Amino acid sequence: MSKLNRDLVRESIDTILAKSAEKKRKFTESVELQISLKNYDPQKDKRFAGTVKLRYTPRPKMRVCILGDQVHCDQAKANDLPHMSQDDLKKLNKDKKLVKKLAKKYDAFLASESLIKMIPRILGPGLAKAGKFPSPLSHNEAIIGKVEDVRSTIKFQMKKVLCLSTCVGHVNMTADELYSNISLAINFLVSLLKKNWQNVRALYIKSSMGPAQRVF
Repeated sequence: MSKLNRDLVRESIDTILAKSAEKKRKFTESVELQISLKNYDPQKDKRFAGTVKLRYTPRPKMRVCILGDQVHCDQAKANDLPHMSQDDLKKLNKDKKLVKKLAKKYDAFLASESLIKMIPRILGPGLAKAGKFPSPLSHNEAIIGKVEDVRSTIKFQMKKVLCLSTCVGHVNMTADELYSNISLAINFLVSLLKKNWQNVRALYIKSSMGPAQRVF
């Protein structure tokens, strides 16, 4: 059962949106969920990782590149999506600097099923090291729908520290949309933890430039 105080979360969301509206930025501020854990030893306890698709897209401007066969490259071009063919990838010649530049240019990658297994051989380990190895893209999936899935999916991964953060929305979303995403993200995270809520020290939400609001 969730231990979130519904009213506190909603009040915090309203505060975030109000403060953002008071001082408009030249960019759309993200809304982040920040997590502080306790009773967890990253060196001894099993580290966790998991992804969850949020109900509303938190990162609409996320840059997704299609690494595709001819069919997917044609679809990407028709939908004005950045894309690269197998021949384009081969031109990088496994150059570490060029692969690193490619990984930095985009937030995520999708690759045709016929191409994805060849990525390590064509590019080397660069994308995997950057944590951006492509997700598979089949011909049975609508390419725009798959891109939206990537933009709506967030990942929690336990590393060497007890603090985590992830984007759960942006200030142009409604309070109800933010509440839905935040609740879904928190409850999923708690399900990954060894002792569930007993491992949560504190939870905060904040906009990119605004003060943090504690919700747990």
